[in-house]
Amino acid sequence: MNVLSITPECYPLVKTGGLADVAGALPLALGAMGVQTRVLLPGYPGVREQLLDTHRATALPGLFGGDGALVEGTTAGGLPVLLVEAPHLYDRDGGGPYQADDGRDWPDNHLRFGALSWVGAQLALGRLGKWQPELVHLHDWPAALTAAYLQAATRPPRTQQPRTQQPPRGAASTAASPPNRGASRPATLLTVHNLAFQGVFPTDLAAPLKLPAAVLGYDGMEYWGKLSFLKAGVQWCDHINTVSPTYAREIVTPEQGMGFDGLLRLRGDALTGIVNGIDDTVWNPATDLHVASPYSARRLEAKAANKAALQVELGLHVRVDAPLFCVVSRLTTQKGIDLLLDAIPALYARGAQLAVLGSGDRDLQDALRREAERHPRQVSVTIGFDEPLSHRMQAGADAIVVPSRFEPCGLTQLYGLRYGTLPVVARVGGLADTVIDANEAALRDGVATGFQFSPIDATQLAVALDRACLLFADRLAWQRVQRRAMTRDVGWGTAALAYFDLYRRLIDSRPPT
Repeated sequence: MNVLSITPECYPLVKTGGLADVAGALPLALGAMGVQTRVLLPGYPGVREQLLDTHRATALPGLFGGDGALVEGTTAGGLPVLLVEAPHLYDRDGGGPYQADDGRDWPDNHLRFGALSWVGAQLALGRLGKWQPELVHLHDWPAALTAAYLQAATRPPRTQQPRTQQPPRGAASTAASPPNRGASRPATLLTVHNLAFQGVFPTDLAAPLKLPAAVLGYDGMEYWGKLSFLKAGVQWCDHINTVSPTYAREIVTPEQGMGFDGLLRLRGDALTGIVNGIDDTVWNPATDLHVASPYSARRLEAKAANKAALQVELGLHVRVDAPLFCVVSRLTTQKGIDLLLDAIPALYARGAQLAVLGSGDRDLQDALRREAERHPRQVSVTIGFDEPLSHRMQAGADAIVVPSRFEPCGLTQLYGLRYGTLPVVARVGGLADTVIDANEAALRDGVATGFQFSPIDATQLAVALDRACLLFADRLAWQRVQRRAMTRDVGWGTAALAYFDLYRRLIDSRPPT
Protein backbone atom coordinates (compact mmCIF):
# COMPACT_ATOMS: atom_id res chain seq x y z
CA MET A 1 0.00 0.00 0.00
CA ASN A 2 1.55 3.29 -1.14
CA VAL A 3 0.50 6.44 0.73
CA LEU A 4 1.38 10.11 0.32
CA SER A 5 1.05 12.08 3.56
CA ILE A 6 0.92 15.86 3.05
CA THR A 7 1.61 17.96 6.13
CA PRO A 8 2.91 21.41 7.09
CA GLU A 9 5.09 19.98 9.89
CA CYS A 10 6.61 16.66 10.86
CA TYR A 11 8.62 15.61 13.90
CA PRO A 12 11.61 15.56 14.22
CA LEU A 13 12.17 17.90 11.27
CA VAL A 14 9.88 20.79 12.23
CA LYS A 15 7.34 21.04 15.03
CA THR A 16 4.97 23.60 16.50
CA GLY A 17 2.47 21.20 18.07
CA GLY A 18 0.89 17.77 18.14
CA LEU A 19 0.27 17.66 14.39
CA ALA A 20 4.01 17.22 13.85
CA ASP A 21 4.12 14.30 16.28
CA VAL A 22 1.27 12.55 14.47
CA ALA A 23 2.72 13.18 11.01
CA GLY A 24 6.06 11.78 12.09
CA ALA A 25 4.95 8.78 14.17
CA LEU A 26 1.92 7.41 12.29
CA PRO A 27 3.77 6.51 9.06
CA LEU A 28 6.43 4.65 11.03
CA ALA A 29 3.78 2.71 12.95
CA LEU A 30 2.00 1.85 9.70
CA GLY A 31 5.26 0.72 8.15
CA ALA A 32 5.17 -2.37 10.35
CA MET A 33 1.86 -3.25 8.64
CA GLY A 34 3.30 -2.96 5.14
CA VAL A 35 2.19 0.59 4.40
CA GLN A 36 4.84 2.53 2.49
CA THR A 37 4.36 6.24 3.24
CA ARG A 38 6.16 9.23 1.80
CA VAL A 39 5.73 12.51 3.67
CA LEU A 40 5.47 15.71 1.61
CA LEU A 41 6.65 18.75 3.56
CA PRO A 42 7.63 22.38 2.82
CA GLY A 43 11.37 22.93 2.59
CA TYR A 44 11.73 25.23 5.59
CA PRO A 45 15.23 26.42 6.54
CA GLY A 46 17.27 23.69 8.18
CA VAL A 47 14.99 20.80 7.26
CA ARG A 48 17.04 19.42 4.37
CA GLU A 49 20.15 19.40 6.55
CA GLN A 50 18.43 16.94 8.91
CA LEU A 51 17.73 14.41 6.16
CA LEU A 52 19.93 11.58 4.97
CA ASP A 53 20.67 10.63 1.34
CA THR A 54 19.06 13.74 -0.13
CA HIS A 55 18.90 14.29 -3.87
CA ARG A 56 16.98 16.54 -6.21
CA ALA A 57 14.19 14.50 -7.76
CA THR A 58 12.18 16.90 -9.91
CA ALA A 59 12.42 20.53 -11.00
CA LEU A 60 9.37 22.70 -10.27
CA PRO A 61 9.73 25.75 -12.51
CA GLY A 62 7.41 28.71 -11.96
CA LEU A 63 6.04 27.38 -8.67
CA PHE A 64 3.69 30.11 -7.48
CA GLY A 65 6.07 32.99 -8.10
CA GLY A 66 9.48 31.37 -8.43
CA ASP A 67 11.36 28.22 -9.28
CA GLY A 68 11.37 25.26 -6.94
CA ALA A 69 12.38 21.63 -6.75
CA LEU A 70 11.26 18.38 -5.20
CA VAL A 71 13.98 16.89 -2.99
CA GLU A 72 13.95 13.32 -1.67
CA GLY A 73 15.56 12.09 1.53
CA THR A 74 14.94 10.11 4.70
CA THR A 75 14.90 10.96 8.39
CA ALA A 76 17.31 9.31 10.79
CA GLY A 77 14.38 7.10 11.80
CA GLY A 78 13.91 5.86 8.23
CA LEU A 79 10.88 7.92 7.18
CA PRO A 80 10.92 8.81 3.44
CA VAL A 81 10.42 12.55 2.94
CA LEU A 82 9.72 14.70 -0.10
CA LEU A 83 10.62 18.37 0.38
CA VAL A 84 9.12 21.19 -1.68
CA GLU A 85 12.14 23.44 -1.89
CA ALA A 86 11.09 26.94 -2.92
CA PRO A 87 13.23 29.68 -1.35
CA HIS A 88 10.80 32.43 -2.38
CA LEU A 89 8.10 30.72 -0.30
CA TYR A 90 9.81 29.03 2.63
CA ASP A 91 13.28 30.53 3.18
CA ARG A 92 12.44 33.02 5.92
CA ASP A 93 14.57 34.53 8.67
CA GLY A 94 13.05 33.89 12.07
CA GLY A 95 9.45 32.99 12.76
CA GLY A 96 7.99 29.56 12.17
CA PRO A 97 6.01 27.60 9.60
CA TYR A 98 2.94 29.83 9.86
CA GLN A 99 3.93 33.09 11.51
CA ALA A 100 6.70 35.67 11.65
CA ASP A 101 8.47 36.58 14.88
CA ASP A 102 5.86 39.25 15.60
CA GLY A 103 3.14 36.58 15.81
CA ARG A 104 1.38 37.61 12.60
CA ASP A 105 0.71 35.13 9.81
CA TRP A 106 3.07 35.24 6.87
CA PRO A 107 1.18 37.38 4.32
CA ASP A 108 1.72 34.86 1.53
CA ASN A 109 0.56 31.78 3.45
CA HIS A 110 -2.00 31.17 0.71
CA LEU A 111 0.84 30.72 -1.78
CA ARG A 112 3.12 28.83 0.61
CA PHE A 113 0.56 26.16 1.39
CA GLY A 114 -1.14 26.42 -1.99
CA ALA A 115 2.19 25.36 -3.50
CA LEU A 116 2.45 22.46 -1.06
CA SER A 117 -1.05 21.31 -2.02
CA TRP A 118 -0.48 21.81 -5.75
CA VAL A 119 2.67 19.68 -5.67
CA GLY A 120 0.79 17.10 -3.63
CA ALA A 121 -1.93 16.92 -6.28
CA GLN A 122 0.63 16.46 -9.06
CA LEU A 123 2.23 13.61 -7.13
CA ALA A 124 -1.20 12.12 -6.47
CA LEU A 125 -1.95 12.13 -10.18
CA GLY A 126 1.41 10.56 -11.09
CA ARG A 127 2.63 13.67 -12.92
CA LEU A 128 5.93 14.06 -11.05
CA GLY A 129 7.86 10.90 -11.78
CA LYS A 130 6.76 7.29 -11.97
CA TRP A 131 5.59 6.90 -8.37
CA GLN A 132 1.89 7.35 -7.63
CA PRO A 133 0.17 6.75 -4.30
CA GLU A 134 -2.97 4.68 -3.84
CA LEU A 135 -4.11 7.04 -1.09
CA VAL A 136 -3.37 10.66 -0.19
CA HIS A 137 -3.59 11.62 3.50
CA LEU A 138 -4.07 15.36 4.05
CA HIS A 139 -3.33 16.96 7.41
CA ASP A 140 -5.29 20.10 8.32
CA TRP A 141 -5.92 23.21 6.24
CA PRO A 142 -2.37 23.72 4.88
CA ALA A 143 -2.70 20.44 2.94
CA ALA A 144 -6.46 20.48 2.31
CA LEU A 145 -6.30 22.53 -0.90
CA THR A 146 -4.92 19.37 -2.53
CA ALA A 147 -8.52 18.18 -2.70
CA ALA A 148 -9.50 21.22 -4.79
CA TYR A 149 -6.69 20.65 -7.28
CA LEU A 150 -7.65 17.00 -7.59
CA GLN A 151 -11.30 17.92 -8.02
CA ALA A 152 -10.44 20.43 -10.73
CA ALA A 153 -8.26 17.89 -12.55
CA THR A 154 -10.69 14.99 -12.47
CA ARG A 155 -14.15 16.47 -13.03
CA PRO A 156 -15.53 18.03 -16.20
CA PRO A 157 -15.09 21.83 -16.27
CA ARG A 158 -18.16 23.91 -15.58
CA THR A 159 -18.89 27.57 -15.26
CA GLN A 160 -19.98 28.76 -11.86
CA GLN A 161 -19.74 32.10 -10.14
CA PRO A 162 -18.90 32.19 -6.45
CA ARG A 163 -21.77 32.97 -4.16
CA THR A 164 -20.87 35.96 -2.03
CA GLN A 165 -23.92 36.16 0.21
CA GLN A 166 -23.16 34.81 3.66
CA PRO A 167 -25.28 31.70 4.38
CA PRO A 168 -27.12 31.14 7.63
CA ARG A 169 -24.87 30.05 10.46
CA GLY A 170 -24.23 26.33 10.45
CA ALA A 171 -25.18 25.89 6.80
CA ALA A 172 -21.68 25.78 5.36
CA SER A 173 -23.09 24.30 2.14
CA THR A 174 -26.47 23.40 0.76
CA ALA A 175 -25.12 20.10 -0.47
CA ALA A 176 -21.96 18.09 -0.08
CA SER A 177 -20.64 17.40 -3.58
CA PRO A 178 -19.67 13.72 -3.78
CA PRO A 179 -16.06 13.04 -4.67
CA ASN A 180 -15.65 12.84 -8.45
CA ARG A 181 -12.62 10.67 -9.06
CA GLY A 182 -11.19 9.87 -12.43
CA ALA A 183 -9.46 6.59 -13.11
CA SER A 184 -6.08 7.97 -12.06
CA ARG A 185 -7.20 9.73 -8.89
CA PRO A 186 -6.19 8.03 -5.63
CA ALA A 187 -8.33 7.76 -2.54
CA THR A 188 -8.22 10.79 -0.26
CA LEU A 189 -8.43 11.22 3.51
CA LEU A 190 -8.48 14.51 5.44
CA THR A 191 -7.51 14.50 9.10
CA VAL A 192 -8.84 17.53 10.95
CA HIS A 193 -6.46 18.06 13.85
CA ASN A 194 -8.13 21.33 14.88
CA LEU A 195 -11.25 22.75 13.23
CA ALA A 196 -10.42 26.22 14.55
CA PHE A 197 -7.75 26.61 11.86
CA GLN A 198 -9.54 26.84 8.54
CA GLY A 199 -7.19 28.54 6.06
CA VAL A 200 -9.54 31.39 5.14
CA PHE A 201 -8.43 33.88 2.48
CA PRO A 202 -10.02 36.52 0.20
CA THR A 203 -11.67 35.26 -2.98
CA ASP A 204 -9.44 37.41 -5.21
CA LEU A 205 -6.55 35.07 -4.40
CA ALA A 206 -8.10 32.29 -6.48
CA ALA A 207 -6.23 33.36 -9.63
CA PRO A 208 -2.68 33.25 -8.19
CA LEU A 209 -3.60 29.89 -6.65
CA LYS A 210 -4.53 28.56 -10.12
CA LEU A 211 -8.02 27.64 -8.95
CA PRO A 212 -10.69 27.39 -11.66
CA ALA A 213 -14.18 28.79 -11.22
CA ALA A 214 -15.54 25.23 -11.00
CA VAL A 215 -14.21 24.83 -7.45
CA LEU A 216 -15.01 28.29 -6.12
CA GLY A 217 -18.76 28.26 -5.71
CA TYR A 218 -21.00 27.85 -2.72
CA ASP A 219 -20.97 24.08 -3.29
CA GLY A 220 -17.19 24.31 -3.59
CA MET A 221 -14.72 26.03 -1.28
CA GLU A 222 -16.50 29.35 -0.80
CA TYR A 223 -16.91 29.95 2.91
CA TRP A 224 -18.81 32.95 4.30
CA GLY A 225 -17.87 35.04 1.26
CA LYS A 226 -14.22 33.96 1.30
CA LEU A 227 -12.20 30.89 0.36
CA SER A 228 -11.42 28.17 2.88
CA PHE A 229 -8.66 25.67 2.21
CA LEU A 230 -10.13 23.43 4.87
CA LYS A 231 -13.56 23.44 3.24
CA ALA A 232 -12.01 22.08 0.05
CA GLY A 233 -10.85 19.03 1.99
CA VAL A 234 -14.11 18.61 3.87
CA GLN A 235 -16.09 18.99 0.65
CA TRP A 236 -14.17 16.66 -1.66
CA CYS A 237 -12.09 14.15 0.29
CA ASP A 238 -13.47 10.64 0.29
CA HIS A 239 -13.33 10.53 4.07
CA ILE A 240 -12.76 12.91 6.97
CA ASN A 241 -11.49 11.91 10.34
CA THR A 242 -10.72 13.78 13.52
CA VAL A 243 -8.32 12.78 16.24
CA SER A 244 -10.85 11.51 18.77
CA PRO A 245 -14.39 10.08 18.65
CA THR A 246 -15.77 12.69 21.06
CA TYR A 247 -14.39 15.55 18.95
CA ALA A 248 -15.98 13.98 15.86
CA ARG A 249 -19.34 14.16 17.64
CA GLU A 250 -18.74 17.68 18.94
CA ILE A 251 -17.92 19.32 15.60
CA VAL A 252 -21.27 18.49 14.02
CA THR A 253 -22.96 20.76 16.58
CA PRO A 254 -23.36 24.53 16.18
CA GLU A 255 -21.55 25.05 19.49
CA GLN A 256 -18.35 23.32 18.40
CA GLY A 257 -18.70 23.23 14.60
CA MET A 258 -17.19 26.70 14.05
CA GLY A 259 -19.34 27.29 10.99
CA PHE A 260 -18.62 23.88 9.47
CA ASP A 261 -21.27 21.92 11.36
CA GLY A 262 -23.81 22.03 8.51
CA LEU A 263 -21.42 20.60 5.95
CA LEU A 264 -20.04 18.08 8.42
CA ARG A 265 -23.53 16.84 9.22
CA LEU A 266 -24.16 16.37 5.49
CA ARG A 267 -20.95 14.37 5.27
CA GLY A 268 -21.68 12.51 8.50
CA ASP A 269 -21.42 9.07 6.89
CA ALA A 270 -17.84 9.90 5.91
CA LEU A 271 -16.77 11.31 9.29
CA THR A 272 -15.10 9.28 12.03
CA GLY A 273 -12.76 9.80 14.99
CA ILE A 274 -9.55 7.95 15.80
CA VAL A 275 -7.71 8.79 19.02
CA ASN A 276 -4.10 9.79 18.49
CA GLY A 277 -1.26 7.76 19.89
CA ILE A 278 2.20 8.87 20.92
CA ASP A 279 5.64 7.60 20.02
CA ASP A 280 6.23 5.50 23.13
CA THR A 281 9.89 5.04 22.28
CA VAL A 282 10.50 8.79 22.38
CA TRP A 283 8.20 9.22 25.38
CA ASN A 284 9.38 6.46 27.69
CA PRO A 285 10.41 7.35 31.25
CA ALA A 286 12.50 4.16 31.49
CA THR A 287 14.79 5.17 28.61
CA ASP A 288 14.34 8.96 28.33
CA LEU A 289 17.79 10.55 28.09
CA HIS A 290 16.40 13.97 29.05
CA VAL A 291 15.36 12.98 32.56
CA ALA A 292 17.50 12.91 35.70
CA SER A 293 16.45 9.44 36.85
CA PRO A 294 14.84 6.82 34.58
CA TYR A 295 11.85 5.05 36.12
CA SER A 296 8.91 2.82 35.31
CA ALA A 297 5.66 1.66 36.88
CA ARG A 298 7.67 -1.01 38.69
CA ARG A 299 10.33 1.50 39.78
CA LEU A 300 8.00 4.36 40.56
CA GLU A 301 10.07 5.46 43.55
CA ALA A 302 12.75 6.72 41.12
CA LYS A 303 10.36 9.41 39.88
CA ALA A 304 11.01 11.39 43.08
CA ALA A 305 14.54 12.23 41.97
CA ASN A 306 13.14 13.86 38.84
CA LYS A 307 10.82 16.01 40.92
CA ALA A 308 13.66 17.23 43.11
CA ALA A 309 15.86 17.94 40.09
CA LEU A 310 13.07 19.87 38.37
CA GLN A 311 12.36 21.93 41.48
CA VAL A 312 16.04 22.89 41.66
CA GLU A 313 16.19 23.68 37.93
CA LEU A 314 13.12 25.92 38.07
CA GLY A 315 13.97 27.62 41.35
CA LEU A 316 11.08 26.10 43.30
CA HIS A 317 11.20 24.96 46.91
CA VAL A 318 12.47 21.38 47.02
CA ARG A 319 9.56 19.74 48.80
CA VAL A 320 8.44 16.16 48.53
CA ASP A 321 5.10 16.92 50.20
CA ALA A 322 4.09 19.77 47.84
CA PRO A 323 2.15 18.53 44.80
CA LEU A 324 3.82 19.92 41.68
CA PHE A 325 1.46 20.68 38.78
CA CYS A 326 2.80 21.45 35.32
CA VAL A 327 1.42 22.98 32.12
CA VAL A 328 3.07 22.39 28.73
CA SER A 329 0.89 24.22 26.25
CA ARG A 330 0.16 27.07 23.94
CA LEU A 331 -0.83 29.89 26.26
CA THR A 332 -4.23 30.78 24.83
CA THR A 333 -7.84 31.01 25.96
CA GLN A 334 -8.63 27.94 23.84
CA LYS A 335 -6.22 26.05 26.08
CA GLY A 336 -7.99 27.46 29.15
CA ILE A 337 -4.97 29.29 30.53
CA ASP A 338 -7.19 32.16 31.69
CA LEU A 339 -9.20 29.61 33.69
CA LEU A 340 -6.02 28.36 35.30
CA LEU A 341 -5.08 31.90 36.32
CA ASP A 342 -8.48 32.32 37.95
CA ALA A 343 -8.23 28.94 39.68
CA ILE A 344 -4.66 29.28 40.88
CA PRO A 345 -5.67 30.28 44.45
CA ALA A 346 -6.84 26.67 44.91
CA LEU A 347 -3.21 25.59 44.44
CA TYR A 348 -1.86 28.22 46.80
CA ALA A 349 -4.36 27.16 49.46
CA ARG A 350 -3.00 23.59 49.35
CA GLY A 351 0.66 24.64 49.27
CA ALA A 352 1.00 23.23 45.74
CA GLN A 353 3.49 24.33 43.10
CA LEU A 354 3.01 25.20 39.43
CA ALA A 355 5.49 25.00 36.52
CA VAL A 356 4.46 26.41 33.12
CA LEU A 357 6.18 25.95 29.74
CA GLY A 358 4.76 27.51 26.60
CA SER A 359 4.07 30.65 24.62
CA GLY A 360 1.06 32.37 23.17
CA ASP A 361 -1.11 35.36 23.98
CA ARG A 362 0.99 38.18 25.41
CA ASP A 363 -1.58 39.09 28.07
CA LEU A 364 -1.63 35.53 29.40
CA GLN A 365 2.15 35.30 29.30
CA ASP A 366 2.42 38.53 31.29
CA ALA A 367 -0.19 37.40 33.82
CA LEU A 368 1.66 34.13 34.39
CA ARG A 369 4.95 35.98 34.80
CA ARG A 370 3.35 38.20 37.44
CA GLU A 371 2.26 35.11 39.38
CA ALA A 372 5.83 33.81 39.24
CA GLU A 373 7.15 37.17 40.46
CA ARG A 374 4.69 37.21 43.39
CA HIS A 375 5.37 33.56 44.29
CA PRO A 376 8.93 32.92 43.05
CA ARG A 377 9.48 29.68 44.97
CA GLN A 378 6.01 28.33 44.22
CA VAL A 379 5.44 29.22 40.55
CA SER A 380 7.83 28.91 37.61
CA VAL A 381 7.06 30.22 34.11
CA THR A 382 9.22 29.49 31.05
CA ILE A 383 8.09 31.30 27.90
CA GLY A 384 8.93 29.52 24.68
CA PHE A 385 9.25 25.87 23.81
CA ASP A 386 12.00 23.54 24.95
CA GLU A 387 11.59 19.88 23.98
CA PRO A 388 14.06 18.46 26.56
CA LEU A 389 12.51 20.61 29.29
CA SER A 390 9.06 19.32 28.36
CA HIS A 391 10.34 15.79 29.01
CA ARG A 392 11.83 16.81 32.37
CA MET A 393 8.56 18.50 33.36
CA GLN A 394 6.56 15.38 32.53
CA ALA A 395 9.00 13.28 34.54
CA GLY A 396 9.29 15.67 37.49
CA ALA A 397 5.74 16.93 37.97
CA ASP A 398 3.08 15.06 39.89
CA ALA A 399 0.21 16.18 37.66
CA ILE A 400 -0.30 17.97 34.34
CA VAL A 401 -3.15 20.45 33.86
CA VAL A 402 -4.99 20.59 30.49
CA PRO A 403 -8.02 22.89 30.99
CA SER A 404 -8.85 23.34 27.28
CA ARG A 405 -12.21 24.77 26.26
CA PHE A 406 -12.04 22.41 23.28
CA GLU A 407 -9.40 19.83 22.48
CA PRO A 408 -9.52 17.62 19.38
CA CYS A 409 -7.26 15.04 21.02
CA GLY A 410 -4.39 16.46 23.01
CA LEU A 411 -1.05 14.75 23.43
CA THR A 412 0.32 16.20 26.65
CA GLN A 413 -2.20 14.26 28.73
CA LEU A 414 -1.02 11.08 26.96
CA TYR A 415 2.58 11.93 27.83
CA GLY A 416 1.36 12.50 31.38
CA LEU A 417 -0.24 9.06 31.52
CA ARG A 418 2.95 7.49 30.20
CA TYR A 419 5.05 9.29 32.83
CA GLY A 420 2.72 8.76 35.80
CA THR A 421 2.02 12.50 35.85
CA LEU A 422 -1.71 12.44 36.42
CA PRO A 423 -3.74 14.60 34.01
CA VAL A 424 -6.26 17.16 35.26
CA VAL A 425 -8.38 17.77 32.17
CA ALA A 426 -11.55 19.38 30.90
CA ARG A 427 -14.18 16.85 29.85
CA VAL A 428 -14.05 17.62 26.13
CA GLY A 429 -12.82 15.99 22.92
CA GLY A 430 -9.90 13.64 23.20
CA LEU A 431 -9.35 14.57 26.84
CA ALA A 432 -12.67 12.92 27.70
CA ASP A 433 -11.70 9.87 25.62
CA THR A 434 -8.29 9.26 27.20
CA VAL A 435 -8.52 10.12 30.91
CA ILE A 436 -10.66 8.20 33.41
CA ASP A 437 -11.82 10.40 36.27
CA ALA A 438 -10.73 9.46 39.78
CA ASN A 439 -14.22 9.39 41.23
CA GLU A 440 -15.04 7.04 44.05
CA ALA A 441 -16.24 4.21 41.82
CA ALA A 442 -13.21 4.43 39.52
CA LEU A 443 -10.83 4.51 42.47
CA ARG A 444 -12.58 1.53 44.06
CA ASP A 445 -12.42 -0.46 40.81
CA GLY A 446 -8.79 0.52 40.13
CA VAL A 447 -9.42 2.12 36.73
CA ALA A 448 -8.88 5.84 37.48
CA THR A 449 -6.05 7.58 35.61
CA GLY A 450 -6.60 11.29 36.32
CA PHE A 451 -9.17 13.99 36.96
CA GLN A 452 -11.88 15.44 34.73
CA PHE A 453 -13.98 18.55 35.28
CA SER A 454 -17.12 19.95 33.71
CA PRO A 455 -18.58 22.46 33.03
CA ILE A 456 -15.44 24.17 31.79
CA ASP A 457 -15.00 27.13 34.08
CA ALA A 458 -12.55 28.31 36.71
CA THR A 459 -14.73 27.12 39.61
CA GLN A 460 -14.84 23.51 38.42
CA LEU A 461 -11.15 23.58 37.52
CA ALA A 462 -10.40 24.71 41.08
CA VAL A 463 -12.48 21.81 42.38
CA ALA A 464 -10.54 19.35 40.22
CA LEU A 465 -7.19 20.78 41.38
CA ASP A 466 -8.35 20.48 44.98
CA ARG A 467 -9.41 16.86 44.39
CA ALA A 468 -5.97 16.12 42.98
CA CYS A 469 -4.28 17.68 46.01
CA LEU A 470 -6.43 15.63 48.38
CA LEU A 471 -5.61 12.38 46.59
CA PHE A 472 -1.91 13.32 46.50
CA ALA A 473 -1.96 13.47 50.30
CA ASP A 474 -2.83 9.74 50.30
CA ARG A 475 0.46 8.47 48.92
CA LEU A 476 -0.59 4.85 48.44
CA ALA A 477 -3.82 5.81 46.65
CA TRP A 478 -1.92 8.27 44.43
CA GLN A 479 0.66 5.65 43.48
CA ARG A 480 -2.06 3.15 42.59
CA VAL A 481 -3.52 5.66 40.14
CA GLN A 482 -0.04 6.46 38.80
CA ARG A 483 0.67 2.80 38.07
CA ARG A 484 -2.70 2.38 36.38
CA ALA A 485 -2.02 5.44 34.22
CA MET A 486 1.44 4.23 33.24
CA THR A 487 0.13 0.86 32.07
CA ARG A 488 -2.46 2.36 29.73
CA ASP A 489 -1.78 1.69 26.04
CA VAL A 490 -1.12 5.17 24.64
CA GLY A 491 1.16 4.14 21.76
CA TRP A 492 0.31 4.06 18.09
CA GLY A 493 -0.54 0.36 17.87
CA THR A 494 -4.33 0.61 18.20
CA ALA A 495 -4.61 3.88 16.28
CA ALA A 496 -2.35 2.66 13.48
CA LEU A 497 -4.50 -0.44 13.04
CA ALA A 498 -7.61 1.78 12.80
CA TYR A 499 -5.90 3.93 10.16
CA PHE A 500 -4.77 0.82 8.27
CA ASP A 501 -8.34 -0.48 8.14
CA LEU A 502 -9.59 2.95 7.02
CA TYR A 503 -6.92 3.21 4.32
CA ARG A 504 -7.81 -0.24 3.02
CA ARG A 505 -11.54 0.49 2.90
CA LEU A 506 -10.98 3.75 1.02
CA ILE A 507 -8.63 2.15 -1.50
CA ASP A 508 -10.92 -0.83 -2.04
CA SER A 509 -13.91 1.48 -2.59
CA ARG A 510 -12.29 3.21 -5.57
CA PRO A 511 -14.14 2.63 -8.82
CA PRO A 512 -12.44 0.11 -11.11
CA THR A 513 -10.02 1.60 -13.62
